[in-house]
Amino acid sequence: METLDSAQGRRVLAVPDFRRLLLVGLVLSVARWLEMLVIGVIVFEVTGSAFLVAAMTLLRMLPMGVFGAFLGVLADRVPRRGALRAVLALQGAAVGALAVSGMFGTPAVWQIALASLIGGFGWATDNPVRRMLIGEAVGAARMGQAMSFDVLANNASRVAGPALGGTLLAFYGPGAAFGLSFALYLVAIVAAAGLGVGTVAERARGHGVVHEMRESFRFALRHPRLRAVLLITVVFNLSAWPCGSMIPVIGQDRLGLGPEGVGVLASMDGVGALAGAMLLGVLAAQRRHAAIYLGGTILYLGMMCAFALSPTPVLAGALLVGVGIGGAGFATMQATLIYLSAPPEQRSRALGVLSTAIGTGLLGFLQVGVLAELFGASTATFLVCAQGLILLGATVRLWKPLFG
Repeated sequence: METLDSAQGRRVLAVPDFRRLLLVGLVLSVARWLEMLVIGVIVFEVTGSAFLVAAMTLLRMLPMGVFGAFLGVLADRVPRRGALRAVLALQGAAVGALAVSGMFGTPAVWQIALASLIGGFGWATDNPVRRMLIGEAVGAARMGQAMSFDVLANNASRVAGPALGGTLLAFYGPGAAFGLSFALYLVAIVAAAGLGVGTVAERARGHGVVHEMRESFRFALRHPRLRAVLLITVVFNLSAWPCGSMIPVIGQDRLGLGPEGVGVLASMDGVGALAGAMLLGVLAAQRRHAAIYLGGTILYLGMMCAFALSPTPVLAGALLVGVGIGGAGFATMQATLIYLSAPPEQRSRALGVLSTAIGTGLLGFLQVGVLAELFGASTATFLVCAQGLILLGATVRLWKPLFG
């Protein structure tokens, strides 16, 4: 992988379909992070329950865990361009309903839960649909470079989304915050309408969906490098990422911040992620994919442990910058390692299995939510992240093939 300002990087950006898919990913990510921040603040204000805050993100993860592998197989059987458009329209409709409801007061928790679930279906299709379209647009040789740009855009959204969501919620209410998210989905739909790739479904392989799902798991679990990537993905989604759902709770409950302050605090994660993605343009050129992937996971867990115990907003924000840097290393290399390790005919299915591994975050969000109810958000975050570091130490032999 070359640096982001290399000649190869410019050639990737010169591909019109890649620019469209990059824009779709960017605006979807801004909308997603905006929604997660706003939903976390609203649900905690209405219910006072840290568990229900975690449950909203759990619902967003549910389709990945339950349908990830199925969607990976299904993505080979339908034109991906049409699938992307349909998913965008469904997500836009769900958020549009929240925007309308928010204009007349605070949306009901059940409405927020339903929209979170629908948003989860869109998220679950990102790897086997949009990122496969990226590979089709730029080719395998430039996929690593394309993924660097895609993750850079995603990390930029982690700055903009929470900051915009917190500000709009504080000054104009939930209708304005969800209204901006709806407008972003419209932008994504327009961008996807001009795609030239993904117009034809790949040929079915003569077997049923269930059979192909089983074969996808067998292949991924027999392949040492894919198995190692999936293991670290499971650890991250059980013990690292779910703790991010506690940022609004810790910001309000421990640090005494309002919605705007919570938005700024949550965006610090995105600041670090953006800086980390830029740094990866240099490090990734030296072919340190596995080291970046594992090191990013460890950094995320360590910094989040320290954030949970931070006594001041300034220190908490600085630690979240470190969390973001670690998350950038993990996110950039996750799909890239899967895509480059799997043979072309297995890539969509391997990415579907990856979505299922990401979906194990369901258990992580359930765990952190229950512990937060029992011991408070700060203690729960520290315990769950410490658990992740212990799991990595206990499974060295299983992820070691990444470095072989």
